[in-house]
Amino acid sequence: MAISPLAGKLAPESALVDVSKLVRAFYEEHPDPASPAEGVSFGTSGHRGSAFRRTFNEDHIAAITHAICDYRATKGTDGTLYLGKDTHALSEPASRVACECLAARGVDVRIAEGEFTPTPVVSHAVIGANRGCNKDQTSKQA
Repeated sequence: MAISPLAGKLAPESALVDVSKLVRAFYEEHPDPASPAEGVSFGTSGHRGSAFRRTFNEDHIAAITHAICDYRATKGTDGTLYLGKDTHALSEPASRVACECLAARGVDVRIAEGEFTPTPVVSHAVIGANRGCNKDQTSKQA
C-alpha cells in the first residue's frame, strides 16, 4: 500500500468538506427511489454514503430505523435499544432522526453521555443489560 503524500500534514483546503452544506444536504436532498445508486448501502461497518450524492440522508436513516423497529416487532423484542454516535459529520443529525423515529414507535433508547460512543462501548452496554438473562429473555432485550 502506498503512503499518501499528505500523511502527517494538514489537509489542503480543497480536500475539506463544508460541514454546514453537508448537514443541509442531509435534510434537503432526497433519494430517487427509482435509482439503485441512491439506495441504502451497507459496508462492513454500517450504512455508508454521502448526503451530497443522496446516499446518506434523513430519508435513509428514517427508513433504516423503522425497518429495525419492524424487525424487532416480528421477533417480539421490546427491550431497550442502545444507540452510539461516531465522529462522522452527520452522526449528530442521523442520531437525532433515529431517536425521533424510535420515540414515535415507543422504543426505549439509551445513548451514552458525551459526544461519541465507540461500538465496543455500545456492545458492552448490551451485554451488561442482558447478563443473567436466559436465551429467550436475551432475544427480547437489546
